[in-house]
Amino acid sequence: MAETLSPPLPGHHVPPPQPEQLSFHVPGEHHPKNGTLLGFWVYLMSDCLIFACLFATYGVLGRNYAAGPSGADLFDLPLVAVNTALLLLSSITYGFAMLEMRRNRVGATQGWLAITGLLGLGFLSLEIYEFAHLIHIGAGPQRSAFLSSFFTLVGTHGLHVTFGIVWLVTLMLQVRRHGLIPENRRRLMCLSMFWHFLDLIWVGVFTFVYLMGVLP
Repeated sequence: MAETLSPPLPGHHVPPPQPEQLSFHVPGEHHPKNGTLLGFWVYLMSDCLIFACLFATYGVLGRNYAAGPSGADLFDLPLVAVNTALLLLSSITYGFAMLEMRRNRVGATQGWLAITGLLGLGFLSLEIYEFAHLIHIGAGPQRSAFLSSFFTLVGTHGLHVTFGIVWLVTLMLQVRRHGLIPENRRRLMCLSMFWHFLDLIWVGVFTFVYLMGVLP
């Protein structure tokens, strides 16, 4: 004990402390379990705030037509219903992919993910067609406050779907290369939450924007 507490002799070299001797060093895992999923839930909540602001904006401006066309004049409900069915069906196929992932079936998981991506592309194609048609007939976002808020809300959701498809393709490449390792399973879980979240938002858009928009 005396040797430990005694000061070093003059000229004697004292070796630097090792990392395990430092008081701030904590051995073991530094990241909490399921920390990624928790962080992704926080992100989804922030996305909820964004869409809440867009819905509120549309609620305020949705009847300001500036002597232009209204939703009843512009919206094609059968087309929007088909688009809605595509997105909701993609949520079901993604659920099948998650079931196959739990069974550790790489091929079946990839197949259902591919079907989900194709349904998402179909949804985006119809949405782009709708936007192009509205702009072609002179009902672009600059025509009125109603159309500005409409294009912003629906377009923001479309951008999210686009990002989801890019993420889906990236994960399919990762699964093909590395298989259903724990990291890929966690990423597929995060994308599952994101995809179902987009479906939930679209149900709100379909009800609040399209169905209520055709009312006199």
